[in-house]
Amino acid sequence: MDKQPIDQLRDHVKPAIVSKLEEFVLLGYEDVSEEKLWAFLKNKKWKKSPELSVHEIVRDVLALKIGDFMNYATIESYKSANWFESEEGKDLLKNLI
Repeated sequence: MDKQPIDQLRDHVKPAIVSKLEEFVLLGYEDVSEEKLWAFLKNKKWKKSPELSVHEIVRDVLALKIGDFMNYATIESYKSANWFESEEGKDLLKNLI
């Protein structure tokens, strides 16, 4: 199959994504969603490759390690709105004082 834009192939590779999410659940990471996983792959893994073939996408999905995803998720959470203004951040500050 020829290379196509990544988003057009998302439905074709959904079984691989579901399999990877099930693996994450077995490892204790139940909060990873399909959208978060896809965003990681698009923004980190395929940033320089806007077009791939199905087998390349499946290969990347199945080779993904939870540590790589969690590093990305941690950095993205730091980039988001001011963490200390959230309820969790306020609770943490209360406990530190």
